[in-house]
Amino acid sequence: MISSIRLFFFGTGGSWPTQFRNTACLGIRVGDEAILFDVGEGTQTRIMRSTLSMMKIKRIFITHFHGDHYLGLPGLIQTMSLYGREDSLEIYGPVGAIALLSDLLSLGYYSLNFEITIKEMYDGTELDFGDYSVKSFRASHTVPALAYSLKEKDVQKFDEEKIENSKIPRKLLEKIRKNGEIVFNGNIIKMSDLSSGIRLGRKISYSGDTRRDQHLIELFRDSTILVHEATGEKSLQDKVVSYGHSTGEDAALQARDSNSRTLILVHFSPRYNEITPIIEEAKKIFADTLAANDFMEVEVEL
Repeated sequence: MISSIRLFFFGTGGSWPTQFRNTACLGIRVGDEAILFDVGEGTQTRIMRSTLSMMKIKRIFITHFHGDHYLGLPGLIQTMSLYGREDSLEIYGPVGAIALLSDLLSLGYYSLNFEITIKEMYDGTELDFGDYSVKSFRASHTVPALAYSLKEKDVQKFDEEKIENSKIPRKLLEKIRKNGEIVFNGNIIKMSDLSSGIRLGRKISYSGDTRRDQHLIELFRDSTILVHEATGEKSLQDKVVSYGHSTGEDAALQARDSNSRTLILVHFSPRYNEITPIIEEAKKIFADTLAANDFMEVEVEL
């Protein structure tokens, strides 16, 4: 069972870094481990300024191979090695990830103290990591690209009155949840004896770079938080779409149509120092919309 899920916005801009925003990186702390989605340039320095431990990063998911989404990988990995990391690291990405990242990570005269495995994901791939799963869908961009969702497993809720009546010590509750039952005072106590139903797991979806696409609605369906790119405003719709991106209105429609709870916008074009027009057009369609800033952190509520 996951105790908490927290989002870390390390890079909320697109294309290239500016004095206001770094390029794409979303960190998620799931219980006591960390995951990154995309690794823009200089990501390791952003992580150093947060409460997320670089050494806790277990998995990295890359949406596509435009530089603003993955060129921070070599620096991050070298820093991990210099810090003395020994735990293995898993990297996932779209088709081409194995060849491209293997070449990228072999550059230079540094050696690693830990193992790296690189795997490719495809449209509809779902990976089970125990307490949560990660699913990928094809995004609508100008190069092969993926969008992802991270879904916490549904769990049975304990009923406080049933726990009180059973006299079961609370230290045994997670053992019951994990095993389904235990023997206590000579009696078999089942999870169903103490349950009050199912608590639905939290879900975080991340668009990467994409045009608005009906295909992604199912991936985003019922997201607790949808983190979606909003490169530009509606007045620039034709240009934004031609480069494989979304407007604020596009992101809001994706959130509305997927029944997401909260929408957080990222990947703003460097042309914008002021993103109010993008936020305003999104809020007209989906009221619970936020604009992410670098170093923003969000606790994902149940």
